[in-house]
Amino acid sequence: MNTLKPKLFQVMKGYTGGQLVKDIISGIIVAIVALPLSIALAIASGVAPECGLYTAIIAGFFISFAGGSRVQIGGPTAAFVTIIYGIVQTNGIDGLIAATIMAGVFLIIMGICHFGTLIKYIPYTITTGFTCGIGVSLLVGQIKDFLGLEMDSVPSEFIDKVIAFAKNINTTHLTTLLVGLLAIAILIVFPKITDKIPASLVAIIVTTLLVKLADLPVNTIGSVYGELSSKLPLPHLPNVSFAMIKSLISPAFTIALLAGIESLLSAVVSDGMIGDKHNSNAELIGQGLGNIFSGLFGGIPATGAIARTATNVKNGGRTPIAGMVHSMTLLVILLLLMPYAALIPMTTLAAVLMIVAWNMCNWSTFFRLIKTSPKSDIIVLLGTFFLTVIFDLVVAIEVGIVVSALLFMKRMSDTSEIKAWKYIEEPDITDGEAEKLLSIPKEIRVFEINGPMFFAASDRLADINSKKYTKVIVIRMRAVPAIDASAMHSLHDMADRFEKKGIQLVFSHVNEQPMKVMKKDGLYDKLGADCFQPDIVAALNYAETLIK
Repeated sequence: MNTLKPKLFQVMKGYTGGQLVKDIISGIIVAIVALPLSIALAIASGVAPECGLYTAIIAGFFISFAGGSRVQIGGPTAAFVTIIYGIVQTNGIDGLIAATIMAGVFLIIMGICHFGTLIKYIPYTITTGFTCGIGVSLLVGQIKDFLGLEMDSVPSEFIDKVIAFAKNINTTHLTTLLVGLLAIAILIVFPKITDKIPASLVAIIVTTLLVKLADLPVNTIGSVYGELSSKLPLPHLPNVSFAMIKSLISPAFTIALLAGIESLLSAVVSDGMIGDKHNSNAELIGQGLGNIFSGLFGGIPATGAIARTATNVKNGGRTPIAGMVHSMTLLVILLLLMPYAALIPMTTLAAVLMIVAWNMCNWSTFFRLIKTSPKSDIIVLLGTFFLTVIFDLVVAIEVGIVVSALLFMKRMSDTSEIKAWKYIEEPDITDGEAEKLLSIPKEIRVFEINGPMFFAASDRLADINSKKYTKVIVIRMRAVPAIDASAMHSLHDMADRFEKKGIQLVFSHVNEQPMKVMKKDGLYDKLGADCFQPDIVAALNYAETLIK
């Protein structure tokens, strides 16, 4: 059970007052960074601005309290925006709450089943493809607020969204655009001056003061969403039906998978920064609890946020206490300062998310993969990217994983080969082996199998054939690490075929996994123990006794 033990309880031994001060300071700084992002991500997701803070407060606290990383900071992230928006458009807020809770349950199950290490089997091309796709979708989604377009509603589908923006481009509000460009300029230039103060906070303060003091006709959070709530809601369950829950299983699982991938990637990055090792399964359970409680309190899906986690590390945070302080700080801001958030210009939040989206895309990595990867990987990368942009993340991940699996099986089957021995010398033969190879009687045929034998490669066993004078076929399997049921079925068929011809099969150097499968499947008993020899010399000696 130590693998599921939260990191908080492992690091408190020897905790000092000096580290407490550092954690508190770091937690406050991270909260300041998280504040505008949480509000902006909630708005971009199609929910009320407060929901982003609810998520950062509730989910952020539980992810730190019960997670498996010392420094992970949890909350809403840009990766969820497109999928959340689609769920809200289809099933409303109750559907989103249900999907968030379901995703939390999936994450806990994944943690209990020790799936933490399995996340690494998601190909890098898929994560890069859908991350870039999410970035493009998020960036395009900000055009309405950034330009101040006069539109009643924004379609959820990417192509429909682009067409709608193009039709309404003539309604661009110049003042709104100029304020947005000012925010972009601050977000790009200010980090080059200093990284001590978050550029997003500076952009929000400057543009908010400008709009307020100059009384500029620019939409703000308050003018669009009305008065913002300054209290934490009571937990409640969503009003859902069985049909809705059934329809939400796929998106909820995608949220869980995405949360697991992003949180564990963030944990790996932070491990390198502090020289620690996170507990992946405990982290999944922490993420699950965070999402369940986020949903119960009206929040949205959450995961570990790489940028906020890195900010925590850079400012001295070294234990989960920093993440919990970050949540408490945001709670104080919610209770005391939320009315002032209504003054923030919508175009500024759009500008913040545009920069986040651009950084998400990481185009240098994207194009490097296109230039250097095999064609099969490029297909997965571009396929996942375009499916994410044009359709949605659920389709992209499902298709990406299936295509990657098929291509992987194709590559594995290509590495599997069966070749008949000829009278040649091999560099790795054992003592006495060379002489045996040069004096193999014609009644004995030797075949060597290289690579795993599974369903995609089992048809290769048809390459093992006999001559009219063949009495024994020796199959060397030292280079076969694994075998599956399909290959075993082919082996049985081959054994039956040769038995009818009066030909005996002898196996040489069968590795542990194939031997275990052969015994369990009955082939070992069918042929007899003598037909399974430890090496090729012993196999050939036994074969010669058979033909005599």
